[in-house]
Amino acid sequence: MPEHRSAGIVLVRVVEGRAEALLVHPGGPFWAKKDVGAWSIPKGEIEEGEEPLEVAQREFREELGTDCPDGELIPIGDIVQKAGKRVIAWCGIGEIDTAVVVSNTFEMVWPPKSGVVRSFPEVDRAEYFPLEVAAAKILEAQQPLLERAVGALVESGRLPAQS
Repeated sequence: MPEHRSAGIVLVRVVEGRAEALLVHPGGPFWAKKDVGAWSIPKGEIEEGEEPLEVAQREFREELGTDCPDGELIPIGDIVQKAGKRVIAWCGIGEIDTAVVVSNTFEMVWPPKSGVVRSFPEVDRAEYFPLEVAAAKILEAQQPLLERAVGALVESGRLPAQS
């Protein structure tokens, strides 16, 4: 059975000397009223033969409607989510305008068993959160990616040490 893998990017900005992480909220009716523990880094499936970093950059663009800001992306390893999906990630410093997020869409039958196929955005919103807030909002399995991103960015000198 092939391994299910995704690739994503932890984008961090600095506001008044404090780091904030960009997270995306999944679209669709299942996630509509979920907040704490529901957010994610922008990420997507790696298909056979694809380069993970290229997938991470493509998925960032598809989910947010803009390219990831220029700058070096630092590899921060991978995690395994509860359903067994492996997420490989990179981090970088940058800022996008979260007020104009335009995501790709997916279709599903909604309401269930109605036979009506509706289209929903893959991401319904994006927001920068202070790290302590981001740690609560992000899917539990992805929390280590936030920690690794900050560590890698501090170590590389691109982010001031956090207090």
